[in-house]
Amino acid sequence: MAAKAQIKDAGTNPRGIPYAPFVDKVEDYVSSRAEVDGTMKSFQEMISKYQFMEVNTQRRAAGLKEKIPDIRKTLDMVQFLKSRKGGSDPLETTFELNETLYAKAEIPPTDEVYLWLGANVMLSYPVAEAETLLESKLSTAQHSLDNCEEDLDFLREQITTLEVATARVYNWEITMKRKEKSERGDVEGDGDPKRILPSR
Repeated sequence: MAAKAQIKDAGTNPRGIPYAPFVDKVEDYVSSRAEVDGTMKSFQEMISKYQFMEVNTQRRAAGLKEKIPDIRKTLDMVQFLKSRKGGSDPLETTFELNETLYAKAEIPPTDEVYLWLGANVMLSYPVAEAETLLESKLSTAQHSLDNCEEDLDFLREQITTLEVATARVYNWEITMKRKEKSERGDVEGDGDPKRILPSR
């Protein structure tokens, strides 16, 4: 069927999300009213899939928006430690033990830092290597967020395209119903004319 061929060859965005079929001519998708329900169901299923992808992408974007400031803050601290000279006085600061408890500490000039990698894993890195690692992680996270935002715009556009397609198929069906009703009326009116009695 033409519609299936168009959907298959519609292409995808850079992340592999397929384009929604654009219904320019309804006749390319349905040839009779009998096919309307199946076509409408297919469009609704596609809308549901796009909405599912939209929700997952929103969650991923929200996680990245929380993660990026933490990476940037850690990178700023590593760069600050890197800038301190070997003969500098120890730096007095506070660090978090839990959500409500902080402790004081003195940090002497250092060439080594410890980074949390997740899953309760912490590794030591030379300051320069830690800076490179964090810059890479920040760049990757920002790029992923940009992709998420681009995908969200793309998904909303595909949902709108399918909603328009659904409306066009629905309107086409209404037009066909009226046309068939009109044609039936014309056929019924082609019989022998009723005799009109003269008025008295």
